[in-house]
Amino acid sequence: MSKPIMAKATAVWLVDNTTITFKQIADFTGMHELEVQGIADGDVAAGVKGFDPISNNQLTQDEIDKAEKDPLHKLKLKFNSAAVGEEKRRGPRYTPLSKRQDRPNAILWLVKFHPELSDGQISKLVGTTKPTIQSIRERTHWNIANMQPIDPVALGLCKQTELDAAVQKAAQKRAAEGAAMTDDERRKLLSTEQSLGMEAEPRMPTAIEGLETFSFSEDDDEDEKESEGNFADADSFFNLPGDSKDDEDEQP
Repeated sequence: MSKPIMAKATAVWLVDNTTITFKQIADFTGMHELEVQGIADGDVAAGVKGFDPISNNQLTQDEIDKAEKDPLHKLKLKFNSAAVGEEKRRGPRYTPLSKRQDRPNAILWLVKFHPELSDGQISKLVGTTKPTIQSIRERTHWNIANMQPIDPVALGLCKQTELDAAVQKAAQKRAAEGAAMTDDERRKLLSTEQSLGMEAEPRMPTAIEGLETFSFSEDDDEDEKESEGNFADADSFFNLPGDSKDDEDEQP
């Protein structure tokens, strides 16, 4: 059920100017019955000026009279024809002033690591406009040289669940279109839970010194052991082909 505007101030007016029960006022304003009782005792909403629901087109006098006569009667908000068909305003997500300077970095991160996301999805995630996203995609943004890609979840611009949902939606759309994807693109379309649940893949050493001990299989280790066994002593190492004949010729 719709609630009146300025609910607490409306409750103050009803307590002061009517004999309606606390429960009826609480049901109408969406407050707790004990809170309405606190208003009557002066413990709650001290100093709040009452808001007249009759003059402000929220209740009729007949509705109040019915509620005063019948304690079980529930107050009904007055029908407002001007509000028919009114929808909630749709637009970019509101971003606090303290985080707006980090928003371009978050957009750059999304464009770089999740290029499959549409401009509309990015706009909903971080609260921006499509021209701004397009300028970052095309690298024509006025501050593109100083921007660094930063995860929007780490910046607090969106939740991880919201990002995962957007990525999954993009994955389903790509699958429906039948577009071919590389392995890297396929990994990017995984949610956080799926990626964390996967087994770790073997990685190549990143440093040069790591190549000294790196091997692709255990066969390499066995070959090294065999080669070491062939030259276990100095005699076998220096016993080259043809040495035996030369030794015989040198003997008197």
